Amino acid sequence: MHPCMYLDTFPRLGGMHPLGVDPAASTARAYAGKMPVTSLTMYGADWCHDCRRTKAQLDGLGVEYMYIDVEADAEAAEKARGISGRTNIPVVVYPDGTHQVEPTNPAVEAKLRELSLL
Repeated sequence: MHPCMYLDTFPRLGGMHPLGVDPAASTARAYAGKMPVTSLTMYGADWCHDCRRTKAQLDGLGVEYMYIDVEADAEAAEKARGISGRTNIPVVVYPDGTHQVEPTNPAVEAKLRELSLL
């Protein structure tokens, strides 16, 4: 099992499961009533290898982003789950409102190029 897959194993997060959640609807709900996303946001945890890899890639490319530690903020973990419909991290939310879950480096770079952020 992939260690970045089980955010629900933390007791303080209440063991919530996103089964049956429509990711598109979740993204819309997560941003309902708020201004459009204007920057890149990454939800992750320091213990997660994929999160560290994605952070290193964004840092190396000089891309500005907001990092939200789901380990330190239970509400952020719930929001990441609501956006992605999954318990996997990292969750990368792009300025156009789309997101990727556990993206590969080539997938992140392709999306950044698509959005003219590189």
